[in-house]
Amino acid sequence: MSTKKILVAMSGGVDSSVTAHLLRLEGYELIGAMMKLFTGENLGDILEESANNTRACCTLSDAEDARAVASSMGIPFYVFNYTEAFASEIMERFVKAYQQGLTPNPCIDCNRFMKFQKFLHRATELECDYIATGHYARIDTTPSGRFLLKTGVDSTKDQSYVLYAMTQQQLSRTLLPLGGLKKEEVRAIAEAQGFVNAKKRDSQDICFAPDGDYAGFIERHTQTPASKGRFINKNGKTLGEHKGIINYTIGQRKGLGLFNPSPLYVLGMNASENTVTVGASEDLFTNTLTAHDINLIPMDKLDGALRVQAKIRYAHQAQPATLRQTDNDQLHVEFDSPQRAITAGQAVVFYDGEIVIGGGTISGEEEKSCQIY
Repeated sequence: MSTKKILVAMSGGVDSSVTAHLLRLEGYELIGAMMKLFTGENLGDILEESANNTRACCTLSDAEDARAVASSMGIPFYVFNYTEAFASEIMERFVKAYQQGLTPNPCIDCNRFMKFQKFLHRATELECDYIATGHYARIDTTPSGRFLLKTGVDSTKDQSYVLYAMTQQQLSRTLLPLGGLKKEEVRAIAEAQGFVNAKKRDSQDICFAPDGDYAGFIERHTQTPASKGRFINKNGKTLGEHKGIINYTIGQRKGLGLFNPSPLYVLGMNASENTVTVGASEDLFTNTLTAHDINLIPMDKLDGALRVQAKIRYAHQAQPATLRQTDNDQLHVEFDSPQRAITAGQAVVFYDGEIVIGGGTISGEEEKSCQIY
């Protein structure tokens, strides 16, 4: 039997380096590769503006670290240029979502459209059997042969939330060696191997806006200043002027610049009217949501109500809820108790214990009004 060939996504961080090391120990034939997502000029501009650029990813130093680790293991390493695809499929989606009053998660889009689509396509071109990444999640199969996505053993690092959109075909050709390890174990392996990035900090910011100034990035990207508009209350009364809807997200309290006897929070944004609705903290709670652009993993569709644990954002503690599929691309979720700041544009992901049922994008009010439960 011939040795399986794997294209390993090496970002320059400790996780992907240990991923390659573990697979090498198993005897696989490896090719290391990094996805170049920015031009050198744009990347330099972004890092110069970032006050905390050591936490950004996909930098030139990351590529050097990845190449050094690959060299130490004696495996080839390449950098693939995906700058145009990343700009059109990730950055543009991010910008348009914010302009529509939504709050997107570009890391999910990057995994969906770049790592497990374009990177996998490149692996096929290179005649690789699998791709491998350093995500903290696990892949398993049912007795019938259907692939499952499971949470990582290290609950503090579990990344299954950002992988919910993976298809059966993608799961069948992906290896996730770190899913059964804890972070401290991964670092210990890297230190034992003498990897240059053994103590390197994890990337935690959006790579194309490492300073966290999303509105500033959007204005630079579009070369258009945000349009000011009205802050209104639930009754439509004008309370003041906002700086542009791209500056706000559901649940936000700071930076509103409004004077009120009690604290005000962002309840919603209306792009067509260029208004931002604000109200009291208790107004942020609701127990239902609708999701579209859905993906289900253990099954093709839901035939009835399903009890799940649902997460409405990456750092959210999953909450008990009832899930129903109401159309081919629509899910209705009813939580047992009201949840705070359910945000259109974010992903909602469903779990049955350690198994990921799937997820979708939380719909906004205009999208909900067009759907029938």
